[in-house]
Amino acid sequence: MATYAIGDLQGCFAPLEALLDVIAFDRARDRLWFVGDLVNRGPDSARCLRFVKDLGDAAVTILGNHDLHLLCVAEGVHAPGRRDTLQEILSDPARDELLAWMRNRPLIHVEGPHVLVHAGVLPAWSIAQAQALAGEVQARLRAPGYRDFLENMFGDEPKAWRDDLAGWDRVRIVVNAMTRMRMCDPTGAIALGYKGEPGEDAPPGLVPWFDVPGRRSRDATIFFGHWSALGLHVRDDVVGLDSGCVWGRSLSAIRLEDRAVFEVPCPRPAGG
Repeated sequence: MATYAIGDLQGCFAPLEALLDVIAFDRARDRLWFVGDLVNRGPDSARCLRFVKDLGDAAVTILGNHDLHLLCVAEGVHAPGRRDTLQEILSDPARDELLAWMRNRPLIHVEGPHVLVHAGVLPAWSIAQAQALAGEVQARLRAPGYRDFLENMFGDEPKAWRDDLAGWDRVRIVVNAMTRMRMCDPTGAIALGYKGEPGEDAPPGLVPWFDVPGRRSRDATIFFGHWSALGLHVRDDVVGLDSGCVWGRSLSAIRLEDRAVFEVPCPRPAGG
């Protein structure tokens, strides 16, 4: 039995099939952890969503920003984007079942020292606090009035955590940290504008969220995606797995038990 964490699919099903062949995946024995963003931009969003859903207990997936965007488009909260590839899902006879399954995915998954999240964990949070806050947000998304949540969850403020945050400000910073964050300032406040590589070209003073001094989640190993410009990034405390499959680079997986890395090339989708 083995567990493999896999990077952002974003509707790229053929590379996923190839990767599962490489790792000799056995759904009766092995488990797959998906870092979110199952859908959008690639050519087979519906196929990716159906496949992961049908894996049942053999798969764990958490919500990414593109998955949340799908729910917003389905509810008419967002207009479809120019490069969206969501229409096949929205036209599927099983649309309601697929969307309900997506709406019930968590924002974070924790097993022992291993943590799965789409973008990251705010430096001010311990893993236990991140789990509790994710639970608050998940309850809103799974409630009958979830459309109200979808209408209010996106926005760039607040940037910094305070224990007294309440209402939509509290919801929004949890969503932003777990599904949109890449860089922070040295105090741990989220900086959402920059999507490129860390280093000389990054705005002065910004660092990757996982390098903020005093980050409280350093005792765990966090598996995340969302940052294709960062690419495959493996170290003891964090593993970044978005190696840019949808941009024609590669789809990556890591086996949790021994840190073995597996990659397959990805053709760049037409119009991607």
